[in-house]
Amino acid sequence: MTEDFSGVDQSKPSIARVYDYILGGKDNYDVDRVIGDKFKHEMPGSVAIAYANRQNLIRAVRKIAEAGVTQFIDMGSGLPTADNVHQVAQHYSPDARVVYIDNDPIVLAHGRALLEENEYTRVIQADVRDPHSIRQHPDTVELIDFERPVAVIHSAILHHINDDEDPRSVVRYWQDQVPSGSYFFISHFRSGGNPETAEAEAVLQTTFGRGRWRTDEEIRALFGDLEMLEPGIVPCSLWHPHTAEGPTRIGPAERELTLWEQLIVGGLARKP
Repeated sequence: MTEDFSGVDQSKPSIARVYDYILGGKDNYDVDRVIGDKFKHEMPGSVAIAYANRQNLIRAVRKIAEAGVTQFIDMGSGLPTADNVHQVAQHYSPDARVVYIDNDPIVLAHGRALLEENEYTRVIQADVRDPHSIRQHPDTVELIDFERPVAVIHSAILHHINDDEDPRSVVRYWQDQVPSGSYFFISHFRSGGNPETAEAEAVLQTTFGRGRWRTDEEIRALFGDLEMLEPGIVPCSLWHPHTAEGPTRIGPAERELTLWEQLIVGGLARKP
């Protein structure tokens, strides 16, 4: 990456850029690649987490779109890759509307460049911990009709929010904003209770200075009283794997999930 982005601190790693590097992207700096290489070379199985999560997101958006929902808010969306939320949703409904949220200025720049000619998408630079500012943002107000169902996506973002920042309240805010028939997708790092995953969690906390992996019960609690849809909260690779148009995990479909693939779980819920 050689572009000069105003406001970008190239001395500090970015969650979005590290994720981009792990997925094979080019929108990252040396400081991001150092962290990404630590996972790739010292904990190679952990790379499967990124792929499993991305495929789960694609399948979840497909499910939501098939249910007739045409409005999406993607929290902590990260850098653009193939099969972004708007691309999947607009495959089913060309006028599907998507607002992407991220606090990385590079995400903002690349996202706006990519979506410049797509009138039904917006990219907002904001903090997911401040949902009110997102809700009141002019782009959100312009694009999203909160009288109709909305899909709210928290894909691999809530585990970067500390307990004292109350991630449950972030989800609850949006639950109160959207009408019946709205959907909520959450994927989250799951506590593994073993040395390997404890090391991976420590790397993320040391690198970014925040976040916590949570138990299945704690992840379920993030959904509050929303109606959980089948199969509930399960490893991302096992969330409706047969609805994918391509392979959803590395290796034979019949094999047991690796320890790493078990560490990212996903779930979809509906507001009654």
